[in-house]
Amino acid sequence: MDKTYYNPEDLKKFGNVSDFQEKLGKKFFDYYGAVFEEGALTAREKSLIALAVAHAVQCPYCIDAYTEDTLEKGCSEEQMMEAVHVATAIRGGASLVHGVQMMNKVDKLSM
Repeated sequence: MDKTYYNPEDLKKFGNVSDFQEKLGKKFFDYYGAVFEEGALTAREKSLIALAVAHAVQCPYCIDAYTEDTLEKGCSEEQMMEAVHVATAIRGGASLVHGVQMMNKVDKLSM
């Protein structure tokens, strides 16, 4: 097995992040749990959003967790990949729109 900095087994230790700061850890996990409860969005919809965001922020632990979660909630591979493409389009567009800043600077320097 290849060694990498990322260890999938560490995902199981996520709950342990409260060990060094129990009060704040509890607040985070209470909030985290509340966010994923059914509300205006279904748990399934929230899971797809989380999968897309996990790709946008490039968190391998979140990608693993929400790949499994979306499958458990009945999402198809096609839906999952479409969510990843939505995140990719937004992330790419966010980079590209900053090209306007560069263009504005070029215009200023060219005057």
